[in-house]
Amino acid sequence: MNAENQNIEYKESWRDEYIKWICGFANAQGGTLYIGIDDDGNVCGVPKAEKLMEDIPN
Repeated sequence: MNAENQNIEYKESWRDEYIKWICGFANAQGGTLYIGIDDDGNVCGVPKAEKLMEDIPN
């Protein structure tokens, strides 16, 4: 897993405030927001991931 930088950000769980990160990536060079990964790059998973994938676009 790549280290966090200006184009890669790890978050352990989803929060609606992360929409700001997505907008920031869209207004810059782009980027990737990984949900379910801690700051050290370890996978911690996402509970109810399928529901989250439905909820985020809404």
